[in-house]
Amino acid sequence: MAKTRKSRPKVLMILCCLLLGSAALRSVEIAGPAIAAASEKMDFSQPDTPTENPENDALLARLLERDAALRDREQKLEERLAMLAIAEADLTEMLAALDAAEAKLAATIALSETASSDDIALLTRVYQQMKPKDAAAVFEQMTPEFAAGFLGAMKPDGAAAILSGLSPEKAYGISVLLAGRNANAPTE
Repeated sequence: MAKTRKSRPKVLMILCCLLLGSAALRSVEIAGPAIAAASEKMDFSQPDTPTENPENDALLARLLERDAALRDREQKLEERLAMLAIAEADLTEMLAALDAAEAKLAATIALSETASSDDIALLTRVYQQMKPKDAAAVFEQMTPEFAAGFLGAMKPDGAAAILSGLSPEKAYGISVLLAGRNANAPTE
């Protein structure tokens, strides 16, 4: 991803150079034949005196029009290049802000996951330190999935003492969940 961001300015610069080169070629292509035709028809042996040749006047007028059109195109290209440079700077700034926000979000998620794991570990220790009879009363109120999560994290002797205090149906449901929680894990 970083490689793509670094190559964008190069690509834009190459694109700009190609556009300017195309404009230069077009100006030579358009003006070249007209200048050659005018130079063939001009008589350089006579001094520069205004002639009243309507053909030359029309040619000069067309050349002036083309020159004006080329200057207008060149100005528009320069404006586009300036706008592209501004857009590129804005885009770079936005990408930097996005990267910063992404890093901040990743840190927040990591903190949240750590806090959740710490809370579950604390509750597991609390239930282990309770009297098995009192802990069994609490576990009797829990859903089997929730209770299985805590019992799976406890030491076997503490989990066994709590399971023995539960009703047989509840103990069976939790045991089934504990036995099957790794059933879908890959073996290879």
